[in-house]
Amino acid sequence: MSQPTVAAPHAAAPIAEPGRAASGTGFPVPPAPRAAIEAIVALALAEDAPHGDVTAQGLIPATATATAAVVARVPGVLAGGEVFAEAMRQADPGLVVTAHVADGEPFEAGATLLSVSGPARGLLLGERVGLNLLQRLSGIATATSRLVRLVRDAGGHARVADTRKTTPGLRVLERYAVRCGGGSNHRDSLSEAVMAKDNHLALLGEGQQLTAALLAAKARWGHTVHVEVEVDRFEQIDPVLAAGVDTIMLDNFSLEDTARAVAHIAGRAVVEASGTVSEATIGAIAATGVDVISSGAITHSVRALDLGLDIDVSAAL
Repeated sequence: MSQPTVAAPHAAAPIAEPGRAASGTGFPVPPAPRAAIEAIVALALAEDAPHGDVTAQGLIPATATATAAVVARVPGVLAGGEVFAEAMRQADPGLVVTAHVADGEPFEAGATLLSVSGPARGLLLGERVGLNLLQRLSGIATATSRLVRLVRDAGGHARVADTRKTTPGLRVLERYAVRCGGGSNHRDSLSEAVMAKDNHLALLGEGQQLTAALLAAKARWGHTVHVEVEVDRFEQIDPVLAAGVDTIMLDNFSLEDTARAVAHIAGRAVVEASGTVSEATIGAIAATGVDVISSGAITHSVRALDLGLDIDVSAAL
């Protein structure tokens, strides 16, 4: 399948190469796989226009062309420029998308983020799918970037990470958007790393019984498998530490208990905080000295960013 037609942006806002988006950290963002972008966009277009766009086909001449701009109604951080371009390419390969802001870059309200020109029917066909994905991914990047900034403002060193609480079928893109916002990705799937959560521990027992169960499982997994265990009570920490796990997640701990747990663990495991994470609380959580703060809200509860596609009427033919 051919690549989307993406023109180079103006010199004032250079486009990141595909997969080279900036995250505000000075490091490139690992890209979303091209095959995944193509497949997700194809499914979305098939859902939105299974038999074509009857409105555009009936009202707009086949030879008509148009130029439009994606304009920000609110400030934010961009994610999904290549996804938008793919939606346009699949709608009509004759459409040309120009990027004015790179993925991972902040922008102000009123900024032109992308522009597209070419066959008008194709532009109208791809508009909703392209915007839906761009708005959702940019909303995730923007929400993530705010949390990252609040951690730094509080003097914390913690990474802000996502969770598996993603939209079914869109995880690969939503994880990319988190990276564009300066965040980090947690395990990608149940197959990628071990995470023993409350329901697992409920079946394993307490104290020495829990330690023994974890040690036995670690022997089966092998030394290359990362093992994380979620605890919801301070008393669970020592049995988990005794098993030599890699990461301990403190689930819904109070700030006082979080700070006490960080001091008690004392570098013997990575400490992750989760639960009740919001813009109002993340600074105080970071100040306890945890290494990772995970938030499901940055993917499952985020609001789509307000972006619009404005057609240049004077350029329409």
